Amino acid sequence: MDRISPERRSKNMRRIGNRNTTPELAVRSALLKLGIRYRLNLASLPGKPDIAMAGRKTVIFVHGCFWHQHKGCSFAYLPASNTEYWLPKLAATKQRDRKSCRKLRAAGWRVMTIWECETKNSASLTSRLAKEFSQ
Repeated sequence: MDRISPERRSKNMRRIGNRNTTPELAVRSALLKLGIRYRLNLASLPGKPDIAMAGRKTVIFVHGCFWHQHKGCSFAYLPASNTEYWLPKLAATKQRDRKSCRKLRAAGWRVMTIWECETKNSASLTSRLAKEFSQ
C-alpha cells in the first residue's frame, strides 16, 4: 500500500525532470575535466542521446537506475503498489532503450550507457571516461 495519496504521488512524479539531472551534470563535468567537447540531446539521433560527440561518433546515455531498471542495482526496485501501471511502463522504457541503441549502432555510432549509481563517485567516473576516450 502506498503511504501517500495518488494525487501527491502524481505531483511528485511530474516534478522529476529528464534534462540536466544530477547524474547527467556529473558526467558532463567529468567530460569537461578531460577536455572533451560534446553536444546535448541531439534530436536528430535515435533516442535523443543525453550527450553526443559527433567527431568521435560516440553518444552517451545517462540512465536513471529506477527508470531504466539497472539490473542488480538497489535503486532499480519495482514499486509495490500500482504494479499494473509500473511493470509495462518500465518494460517499455527498456525496450525503447534497446531499439535506440540498435539504430545508433547500425548507423555507425558507438553507444555508451552510464548509470546513475556510477555517477556517485566522481573519481571513478572520470577514470572510466578517461579510459574510454584515451583510445
